[in-house]
Amino acid sequence: PFDGETDLIPRSAQPGVGTIYALLVVGVDMRKDVNAAHHYTGEYMTNLLVVRRGQQFIIDVSFSRPVTPQDDFQLEFLIGADPAANKESLVVVNFGNHSGAAWAGQIVEARDTVVSLGVTASSKAIVGLYRMYVAVAMGNGMQRTEKDPNTNFYLLFNPWSPDDDVFYPDDAGRSEYVLNSTGLIYMGTPDQVTERGWVYGQFEEGILDACIYIMDACRMSIHNRGDVVKMVRTASALINSQDDNGVLIGNWSDDFSMGTPPTTWTGSASILQKYHTSGAPVSFAQCWVYAGVLNTFLRCLGIPSRVVTNFNSAHDNTGNLKTELIFKPDGTPDRHKTQDSIWNYHCWNEAFMKRVDLPPKYSGWQAVDATPQETKDGYFRCGPAPVIAIRDGELCHPFDCGFVFAEVNSDLIHMKSDKYGNMTPFKVDTTYVGKLIYTKSLSGWGPEDITGTYKHPEGSPADQQTMALAELYGCSRDRSNFPASKLSIQISAQAVRKPSPLRVSVTFYNQSEAMKLVKVHMEISPTYYTGVISGIKKGFPGHFRYVCVSVAGSIKVFELLPQEYISYLGSNSSLEVTVTGQTDDVEVSEVKTIALKLPPLNITLSGQPQVNRDMYVMVSFTNTMGFPLTGAKLAMEGAGLTIPPMGQISRKVGFRPTKPGLQTLLVVLDCDNLPDVNTTTGRSKSNFKISLKAK
Repeated sequence: PFDGETDLIPRSAQPGVGTIYALLVVGVDMRKDVNAAHHYTGEYMTNLLVVRRGQQFIIDVSFSRPVTPQDDFQLEFLIGADPAANKESLVVVNFGNHSGAAWAGQIVEARDTVVSLGVTASSKAIVGLYRMYVAVAMGNGMQRTEKDPNTNFYLLFNPWSPDDDVFYPDDAGRSEYVLNSTGLIYMGTPDQVTERGWVYGQFEEGILDACIYIMDACRMSIHNRGDVVKMVRTASALINSQDDNGVLIGNWSDDFSMGTPPTTWTGSASILQKYHTSGAPVSFAQCWVYAGVLNTFLRCLGIPSRVVTNFNSAHDNTGNLKTELIFKPDGTPDRHKTQDSIWNYHCWNEAFMKRVDLPPKYSGWQAVDATPQETKDGYFRCGPAPVIAIRDGELCHPFDCGFVFAEVNSDLIHMKSDKYGNMTPFKVDTTYVGKLIYTKSLSGWGPEDITGTYKHPEGSPADQQTMALAELYGCSRDRSNFPASKLSIQISAQAVRKPSPLRVSVTFYNQSEAMKLVKVHMEISPTYYTGVISGIKKGFPGHFRYVCVSVAGSIKVFELLPQEYISYLGSNSSLEVTVTGQTDDVEVSEVKTIALKLPPLNITLSGQPQVNRDMYVMVSFTNTMGFPLTGAKLAMEGAGLTIPPMGQISRKVGFRPTKPGLQTLLVVLDCDNLPDVNTTTGRSKSNFKISLKAK
């Protein structure tokens, strides 16, 4: 009967009843403002009603006359192109004597010819854009209202409802993980953590439609859109375009000429709007962009979510817990044979949900990753993986727990090859990978250390039990035992904001009873944040030298001037320092990644901080790098600039706030010849928070 959604079903006349007495629908009021306040959806910039499942919303229907107990009418809700009751995409809600439907209906109030109807969608209902009709019994048939786009409405997941699988137990968490439209994404290295502001913009105009379009464009089954586990798993594949024409194209090179550099994006809204408008994947993304856009998608649909950053994140190409660094017979790094990599940081998401497919223990935060790394079931997707299962090594549970476990728990193994190609391990570091895991805190604009949710303290009995269990599930480790070495190396360095030398200090510790003559090789290489070498700096200490290490130890300090390394740095680069040392009986090695910093942007606000009043922001930047920065542009306005040494740029931009409360202004500066080493380099950035008053 819903083929083509006919406005009228044939019926026979009711004997003895004249047309003048027939009950007709005169109008429908979706009560948008009242419902939005109760459903926490008032910030969505749309003219249509937005409500959450498992919670009553009110619809006012005006009839041609007062309703009597003998009148029979119903509301019909349809979603998708081929709605059917057995697929839960056609729902009929009855009032009065009829009951038993999956969605509950109630006559809340009758005022003359206006009836207020309360509707409660099932807490398992399909999420998306519904069409609604009012149908009145007429003889042997039903007469329904004409199709009216104004009565369409969005139904979302409901973290406020205990019956919904995305229920979050406290207001603070719901405020942050569902309603907060801005956030921080952490980057850098464990020793030099930096941050990048990100505007999720889940309430911006067109974003809700864009999220639904993503599911439609990738042909996600309508029936699966009410299942949060399937929704999140599918979303991790839809955000990347690797195999399903998804939202974002990844690019980890230096060439972004065919699109937007990942460092230029300041938020998700423009990406999603562009994808929705063009229907084509958007260029370009790296891990934090994938995570930011997926976070927007999840929060927009009502799923509590957050972006997390794993520092020293292992990417093992052999599917085990062994991340191998290979050295040549002379002690120099063998970049060609080293296939595994350790990313300075890697960003993914966590989504909060009840895992109805698993025992209750595994509900809560689930790791989900949209960055295309490995295929799972034929698609580039990852998760949802229960974080508690990762912590406890219970890797048999879906989905992809083993992959995430390796990212935070792999052992770093230093291997030396002989002239025949045979490789022998000489050092195993069990503490390097998964050094630190951060997310934005609930209480403010700082980090929350959630490392303990992914792994037990290194070396503790619980950690040993976890690693042993993981091995039972197929994650092999290196069991080499090495006697404690009496020679060790420690590398330290401090990043600087101004053009002064970068000092790299190498300390040799000698615990033996005699002086040691150590053959030392140090190599400093520009490195992408993914651990891939972008080129070796020749001419700087990349040669062998001998160091006499006394019993007490010895310190050697090396210096790099900015002009010696800046020109070698590409997009998203940092410096990797690799030191190897050999004596007659001992081999040692150490690796350290140094993230560089740039001067900050300065922001000054003027004007009255009030909704719909003009305000101005003055953005300024002083180049203290000692060489020209070319092709510079402010992401907030995209103006192309060239900044001379010690030169200053400034731009005054007007804007008009539309919402009260604490808002965040994000400004980004991009330059062609300066890398995105961390959140303040290559792209100097600044966050500025504004407390706005209502009218």
